[in-house]
Amino acid sequence: MIARAYGVVLHAGAVTAALVLAAVALLVTADVVARNVGLGTLPWINEVSEYSLPLATFLVAPWLLHRGEHVRLDVLLTTLPARAGRALDRLADAIGLGVSAVFVVYGLRTIASSAQQGSLVIKTLVFPEWWLYAPVPPCFALLAIEFVRRMVIGAELSGSGPHA
Repeated sequence: MIARAYGVVLHAGAVTAALVLAAVALLVTADVVARNVGLGTLPWINEVSEYSLPLATFLVAPWLLHRGEHVRLDVLLTTLPARAGRALDRLADAIGLGVSAVFVVYGLRTIASSAQQGSLVIKTLVFPEWWLYAPVPPCFALLAIEFVRRMVIGAELSGSGPHA
C-alpha cells in the first residue's frame, strides 16, 4: 500500500511537470502570436517560463530516477564486470542520497530564512521569494527516498542500468 502511494506521488509529479511545460508552451505561443498580430505582449511570460523550467525538472526527477530513465554514464558501466558495475551503481546511489539530503536541509533553511525576512521577488510579477524554493525540499526528499530504495532493493530490480 505504501509502495502504491509512493508510485502515485511520483507519477503525480511527472504529470504536473508535463502540464507545467505544456502550459508554458501554450503561453509562449500565444504571446508570439499576439505580438505578431499587433495585440501586444504578455510581459510576465518570460518570468513564468524562467520559473517553470526548474520547477518541472524538480517535479519529474524522482519519477525518472524510479523508472531508471535518469541521466547516467552507461558507457563506463558496460565496460566493467557486472559485480563492479553494481558496486559503482550503489556508490552513485549513496552519493545521490547524500546530495539530496543536503538539498533538503539547505532548502528548508533557505525557505525559513526567506520567509522570516519577508523577502520578495520584484520583477513584473511580485511574490514571496520562498515560493521559488518551496519545491526543493519535497522533490529532493523524494529523490533521497528513491536512492535509498535503489540501494536496498538494488538498481537491477528497478529495471535500470546495464547490469539489470
